[in-house]
Amino acid sequence: MATAKKFALIGAAGYIAPRHMEAIQETGNNLVAALDKFDCVGIMDRFFPDASFFTEPERFDRHLDKLRRLNKGYAVDFVSICTPNYLHDSHIRLALRNNAHAICEKPVVLNPWNVDALQILEQETKKDIYTILQLRLHPSVIELKKKVENGPKDKIYDIDLSYITSRGKWYDISWKGDISKSGGITTNIGVHFFDMLSYVFGKPKKSDVHLLQQHRASGYIELEKARVRWFLSIDSNDIPSKKREQGQSTFRSILMEGEEFEFSGGFTDLHTISYQKILEGTGFRIEEARQSTEMVHHIRNTKQLGLKGNYHPLLKSITI
Repeated sequence: MATAKKFALIGAAGYIAPRHMEAIQETGNNLVAALDKFDCVGIMDRFFPDASFFTEPERFDRHLDKLRRLNKGYAVDFVSICTPNYLHDSHIRLALRNNAHAICEKPVVLNPWNVDALQILEQETKKDIYTILQLRLHPSVIELKKKVENGPKDKIYDIDLSYITSRGKWYDISWKGDISKSGGITTNIGVHFFDMLSYVFGKPKKSDVHLLQQHRASGYIELEKARVRWFLSIDSNDIPSKKREQGQSTFRSILMEGEEFEFSGGFTDLHTISYQKILEGTGFRIEEARQSTEMVHHIRNTKQLGLKGNYHPLLKSITI
């Protein structure tokens, strides 16, 4: 039986942290230390009540250093990072400085050049940086990728991506509403879709932005094997009226050649599968995140065109 790995976690009070705690537990490993400036982390009782907890990064860093210096049996093997987007780079560095591998939520970094700098640090420390790209592990996405790879070589697919997930007034006040900290809506809620689409349909060849607002964004991307019109929103008013009347606060649709691509289920254990692959040494490394990082960086630094070109149908009802 393999020896249990020791984990630390940064961002224990965050929304996605329980997925990571569950993945650590279900893979038979142990969380020994956690950090968050907020102390509402009762969720830890469900998974790892004996883990040391810190609200100050300096004391957390000191604790990891002490564990590393005691002897090999006490050192942390992995640091899982579930913090706001703009802090990922710094927290990855903290992990590698403490001689641990890093597992970072997406977006792993906000800018393409951050990938280059962290890869240099990987080489210097001989430690690896992994990222969570769980949509690539979804059974429906795996099947779609096989279908495209085995389909006609010259086939270019037409796709409409619509993702609307309602957010309240708190959003603009939080770090998510600050584009310098979050990367904006395309990074916050869109980066995993851009990664999935480029993973299945190939590298981007062209990218237009028709709308770029605080709560909405829309554009057109040509990939090697797809033409994608995309629309992202956190405004509940953008949810189709019939769905809104039914009480839905989220609307997700991927139309491929006019037919709905169904992948609404099958999300519950994707973080655990991600961890299993990381522990096997086959997880997604930071280089895998470069393409989607470049895509969203380009989008948020591109002038919006308005209703010109191949724009998403939902834009017809939006005031630009």
